[in-house]
Amino acid sequence: MTDGETVPAREAIRDLIARYNLYGDSGRIDEMLELFLDDAVMAVDRTTYQGRRGIRELLETSVGPAPQRVRHFTSTHVIDVAGDTATARCYFQVLTEQGLDHWGRYRDELRRVDGHWRFVRRDVRVDGMIADGWAAQATARRHEAP
Repeated sequence: MTDGETVPAREAIRDLIARYNLYGDSGRIDEMLELFLDDAVMAVDRTTYQGRRGIRELLETSVGPAPQRVRHFTSTHVIDVAGDTATARCYFQVLTEQGLDHWGRYRDELRRVDGHWRFVRRDVRVDGMIADGWAAQATARRHEAP
């Protein structure tokens, strides 16, 4: 691919990542799930959720009630495009009304389908969290689940 082809793809992938955060922060789970292929995989600290149904279960049950205000921020995007597939990596941090809650890294595998980029796989690695914060409570719930 030429730079003229990869730049629009990279911007579309940045937009996909931004929409994931925006939809998640505002509780728009159905719209968030549309960003994934039907058989996508999401792994959170090595626990894997298969397909949109599994990802929905993660979002609706183990994460629990979200704080009143949640804001995900991403930075240091590295996006490699190869035709209709791509990988993306970036850092994230999450703020709530209490301040910084948790931070880590996203690593994504993506595919362009019908002109739209979608997640094939999203790996979420939490590098740190505030004790008793929202992420710490969600992690505890995930480990308590059968």
